Amino acid sequence: METTAKRILIADDEPDILEIIQYNLTKEGYEVITAKDGNEAIEKAKQFKPQLIILDIMMPHKTGIEVCSILRSQPQFQQTLIIFLTALNDEPSHIKGLETGADDYISKPISPKILVSRVNALFRRINKNEEEGKPIKVGNINIDPVKFVVEIDGKEIILAKKEFELLYLLAAKPGRVFLRNEILSQVWGNEVIVGDRTIDVHIRKIRQKLNLDCITTVKGVGYKFDI
Repeated sequence: METTAKRILIADDEPDILEIIQYNLTKEGYEVITAKDGNEAIEKAKQFKPQLIILDIMMPHKTGIEVCSILRSQPQFQQTLIIFLTALNDEPSHIKGLETGADDYISKPISPKILVSRVNALFRRINKNEEEGKPIKVGNINIDPVKFVVEIDGKEIILAKKEFELLYLLAAKPGRVFLRNEILSQVWGNEVIVGDRTIDVHIRKIRQKLNLDCITTVKGVGYKFDI
């Protein structure tokens, strides 16, 4: 697979997990570095400028949630892909991770081959969107899929990648109802397994950031963009 040497940072306090994941991702062609705690993850992210960060939640010094929140608050990490890879698989932790700004939430244990497959799928979908996407203007909203920029009345709104991709999908066809399964397939891909709650969390974050009532919930069916 052609990965163009995408840079990945893995942060986990278990050396065995770091070694296994680093080995498998490096074998796939990625440039990978590791961090063993939250503070080191933040410092290495600033130095390495990865396209993807894989975070454990339960780490010394700073949790993965804290690391994600700190990085997302800085402009240079607004569009960085962030995945939580954690043994915490309860619903509140899952929701908290997504609300903090993660693009995906994966529960341990997971086969290294499956993890690599999900990473590959994530990058493929990003690349496809960047190659095929065209700017959209709906009302006073401008959406540029190449620059990953959303503007409302000329004011730039920062969205995480999955939030942006979800908004772009809905806004490309105003008034059309997108089924939940359709959204999952087109935004997360068939290779990635996520729950319905993932969509709900991302929709809520988009509404909050845009401060517009432009996404309508069609109960029991899905969502549509109206403005």
